[in-house]
Amino acid sequence: MTHLQAGLSPETLEKAKVELKENPDTLHQDIQEVRDMIITRPDIGFLRTDDAFILRFLRARKFNHFEAFRLLAQYFEYRQQNLDMFKNLKPTDPGIKQALKDGFPGVLSNLDKYGRKILVLFAANWDQSRYTFVDILRAILLSLESMIEDQELQVNGFILIIDWSNFTFKQASRLTPSMLRLAIEGLQDSFPARFGGIHFVNQPWYIHALYTVIRPFLKDKTRKRIFMHGNNLNSLHQLIHPEILPSELGGMMPPYDMGTWARTLLDNAYDEEADYCPESYTLSVQDLEKDLDKHLSPKTMKRSQSVVEAGVLKRPDKVTSHEDNMKPLLSLD
Repeated sequence: MTHLQAGLSPETLEKAKVELKENPDTLHQDIQEVRDMIITRPDIGFLRTDDAFILRFLRARKFNHFEAFRLLAQYFEYRQQNLDMFKNLKPTDPGIKQALKDGFPGVLSNLDKYGRKILVLFAANWDQSRYTFVDILRAILLSLESMIEDQELQVNGFILIIDWSNFTFKQASRLTPSMLRLAIEGLQDSFPARFGGIHFVNQPWYIHALYTVIRPFLKDKTRKRIFMHGNNLNSLHQLIHPEILPSELGGMMPPYDMGTWARTLLDNAYDEEADYCPESYTLSVQDLEKDLDKHLSPKTMKRSQSVVEAGVLKRPDKVTSHEDNMKPLLSLD
């Protein structure tokens, strides 16, 4: 075991060896091979290249050097292309803070039987008058940045549960293809985390409709790890034991306190109030979407700059312009 593995338990060390092909004897060589590829992408600013940082990308891609570098490049390219989204990326940012306090995300105290951290999102808590979808995404990315420092989670990964109870058609109608694609890129394509499962519970019909729209943007591996439970919590409990779940999810734990994770990140700043108007962020969101379309257009993306598997970001045929791409996925008309 090297000093880079010092944060792992004996069980997790064995798991890293068997599942991820992590070899302490070649660890420094593996890291250096990824680092040596940086010169091939002079268009990207690699702001961090230390051993511990690169190691998390190797773990996320089971020590496939090329795939690990590809993910590392996507990580920085995503941030480079969406600069506004990463300005002031800290818990005290007003929009992030309000999203965190409403449980975006919630983080359960207990791990599942595989040592994975469980994130929960209660979708109906989204107060669209107080913060934007992009604020929620920023809060989730910030939270993952904090949690991925834990080497155990680099190996064991995460589980995401989204409870759609009472999530209204009106709330769903505010989502656009660009917003959802931005989230998919940030979480699926550009972050060094292993997601073992994404569970939808109590989803209404219009969430199925949303999923149909975003499905072409998802990798096969991601699609296979999405479980639609509907109102059947027993099927959820077959995969995640109810002993560690809150009562809202049919579990044996008390109702989830939405401020739990927010207090962890904010500490003494939790009770401080800050004025924030989500409308003030509208222009930034539009700029993000324009920038996203610009960089993902087949006309402007060079083959050497492809940051996702072929076809993953292919737009549905009906989305033909930026204006179409900003329309709600569901119309109230």
